[in-house]
Amino acid sequence: MNQSVASNRLPQPANPVRVPELLSPAGSWQCAEAAVENGADAIYFGVDRGFNARSRAANFGLGDLPDLMRMLRLRGVRGYVTLNTLVFPDEMRSLVEVVDAIARAGVDAVLVQDFGVARVVRSMCSELEIHASTQMSLTSAETIAVAEELGLSRVVLARELSIGEIAKIRSATPMPLEAFIHGALCVAYSGQCLTSESLGGRSANRGQCAQACRLPYELVCDGEDRNLGDVRYLLSPQDLAGYAAIPDMINAGIDSLKIEGRLKTPEYVANITGHYRHAIDQAVSTGTVRVSQRDRQEMELSFSRGFAPGWLEGNDHKRLVPGVRAAKQGIALGEIDEIRGDEIRVRISADVSLGDGLAIASATEPRRTWGEDAYAGSGFADNHQGGRIYSIKLAGRTKKTEKLKTATPGSDVWIGFGRDAIDFSRIDEGAAVFKNDDPKLNKKLAATFGGKPRRTRGIDIRVAARTGKPLRVIARIAAIGDDVQSTNCNEPIEVSVVADTSLEVANKHAITKEVLADKLGRLGGTPFHLSSIDATIMGAPLVPLGLLNALRRDLIEKLTTRLEQTPSRTVNTETGAALVTGLRAPSAQSAPFAEIPDVAPDKPSTPKLSVLCRTMEQLEASVAAGVDTVIADFHDVRTHRDAVRVAREGGAHVMLASIRMQKPGEMGLIRQILKYQPDAVLARNLAALDAAVSAGLETVADFSLNIANHRSAEWLMERGVRRVTTSYDLNADQLDGLVAATPGEWLEVVMHQHMPMFHMEHCVFCSVLSPGTNKTNCGRPCDRHVVQLRDRVGKLHVLQADIACRNTLYNATPQSAADVVGSLIERGVGWFRIELLEENATEAGEIIRLYRELLCGQVSGPEVWRRLAADNRVGVTRGTLEAKRDPLAIL
Repeated sequence: MNQSVASNRLPQPANPVRVPELLSPAGSWQCAEAAVENGADAIYFGVDRGFNARSRAANFGLGDLPDLMRMLRLRGVRGYVTLNTLVFPDEMRSLVEVVDAIARAGVDAVLVQDFGVARVVRSMCSELEIHASTQMSLTSAETIAVAEELGLSRVVLARELSIGEIAKIRSATPMPLEAFIHGALCVAYSGQCLTSESLGGRSANRGQCAQACRLPYELVCDGEDRNLGDVRYLLSPQDLAGYAAIPDMINAGIDSLKIEGRLKTPEYVANITGHYRHAIDQAVSTGTVRVSQRDRQEMELSFSRGFAPGWLEGNDHKRLVPGVRAAKQGIALGEIDEIRGDEIRVRISADVSLGDGLAIASATEPRRTWGEDAYAGSGFADNHQGGRIYSIKLAGRTKKTEKLKTATPGSDVWIGFGRDAIDFSRIDEGAAVFKNDDPKLNKKLAATFGGKPRRTRGIDIRVAARTGKPLRVIARIAAIGDDVQSTNCNEPIEVSVVADTSLEVANKHAITKEVLADKLGRLGGTPFHLSSIDATIMGAPLVPLGLLNALRRDLIEKLTTRLEQTPSRTVNTETGAALVTGLRAPSAQSAPFAEIPDVAPDKPSTPKLSVLCRTMEQLEASVAAGVDTVIADFHDVRTHRDAVRVAREGGAHVMLASIRMQKPGEMGLIRQILKYQPDAVLARNLAALDAAVSAGLETVADFSLNIANHRSAEWLMERGVRRVTTSYDLNADQLDGLVAATPGEWLEVVMHQHMPMFHMEHCVFCSVLSPGTNKTNCGRPCDRHVVQLRDRVGKLHVLQADIACRNTLYNATPQSAADVVGSLIERGVGWFRIELLEENATEAGEIIRLYRELLCGQVSGPEVWRRLAADNRVGVTRGTLEAKRDPLAIL
């Protein structure tokens, strides 16, 4: 008897839909399990040795990585480690150790921000993928083309891109693209936010963001306070909830959809991952996504400051930042109609139960100072109070029997709290009430992970059962995403087991395909399920059921062993260690540099002074003062023509500054400054850098490229820049370390500035001073008004808009590095910069005069910063340049 069992697999369409990877956060083992069991294709996580942008997350130990990656490979899930902070020269040796452990553990990819970190990873292990973090500020195909030379395998796009802009990038680059689809939004471009550092001494580029964007600000317009009513959180975006955009994101060519939340709970990870798994599958199968009100409320309950599509649908500044609250809010439940003792009366718009957590808007709020987290502790931050429901009664009824355990939407109820749980002196009638915690939902979510696997991988089994031959069973598990066109691809795995003895002819009960499918498909408790079975049965063989059970167990054991096996890689720590070494010898005064690219400039005999001007008045004053270089950074790029003319007429070397971020369709803004033929270009992004170098213009890389170590500086110098501006993340000691490792003539140090704290796609001018929603209909109030934002300690920070309508908020107090200038000159730094903001000609002239005297050794550093009422600090903290410490001892 000959039988053939057909495959149970459904036929695949001729042109299957490209399914994007679903990437979930994991701050702990439980979060990793929650992501895996609820449908993540990949997870990302940090390690406890630092170098990741969520230093407050639990993170994993290096010793955890082998076990974690074995678990992920078994479950068909990829694992990515975040190394997405800037790294200082004295940390490079530790970085090499971390990369070595990551590569040997079989981690699939690392996310990086720092150019130097990417170079270390690529030099050590070619098989380890490098993904450019969103903090690398890659916002266009042009910037990606430059960064691709670092050996990138994927780019995480800036959150500020619309779907249309993403599609334009996809059409111009083959680079795999990843985009955020859900979670908290930073109001500033990632990698470009210096607020936490400037005001609180905690650097976002080092994983220590204090969330200053979540604090309230007051608007001062043309010198007068502007009453905005309840709108106080002018820089706090609603959370991104992009589920409805998934079909368009797929059509735009996104390869991976990312959920934010490495500081969140396992229940949050389970909740959001599960809903987005369903949404992606729905989009692939039907072309649309439909999320019920209950599903949306479930997501809001895990965490929500209010849901919005972010920038995916383009700029709508009023929708992005309503400004009325900044804390977790959950579901809008209703407003307080009446207060009675410890009870509030509310007509509820969602169900509530005993034990649910509520947040109530308060009339007053506790004050916080800079440096504290804006969102901290209980989750009821800012102007909210919280408590759990102690009792529920229908309004108008007083009998004890009318007390409820649950009330349904539309009910008019009295909600009671525990004694003194709420300070009712801070609560008014009409206050908004939110439900932000549901223990029943949390219990349901917790049940989705832990224990036996719930999400299983399909295996295809082939059986050869022939009389006179041993029974042979082969199991094949598809590559990750093998059944669709996916970015997750590797080779399928196949294992086989063979019985010890040959099969005899059955007298009565020859084996059948149904029995084979039943016995071999009993995979409960394993991470597998039977996807299909093919069987070739010849000669009516007798197959003992015990044999089938034994072969199934052997098959699963072999398959598990193969899946858990760490991939074979070549890891070369020596090449990484070579990049740790500084590029200059211990004596900065006389010894030759180790290696200097051909593009290195001549060492200046005396320190040079450049002045960045934001008005023509400042530029004219700088030219008159005879500075070595004037830099025009005007908000209207068309006025740069006049800047070049004025500088040339005054005999000054003139440089034009590019826009800080370059998005699709904005290369014209860069080509325009090249057209004016300045002597040099201050390049603030990789596209501008590449364009200026290609045009043969002297090019200086600005601070926004975040140069914090010698290998990052070297990469840009090899690309043809004349010098690099040191990162604002370097304090005095760290700047000293960079100078000790890097040729001094490569560096330009900003010694006076108003720190550019927030650099935002969001426009505050449009949001609160215009009836419009974006630059197409706002009427450009930025051209007519001078705006400042007052923080919670009373400082007035200057807000300005550039030619691309992006806003920058500048620190009210200037910052001076005057104390360390003398030491930097001794170490060979050749260029120093002053950045003006709103100073008039007289003020600009005085600042220039003082710093010129400083460079010549005629005044002391303390005298300079005291006379200018500047903050005596460099970068994050003041730090010191102690002669007793040898910076090169660490290199």
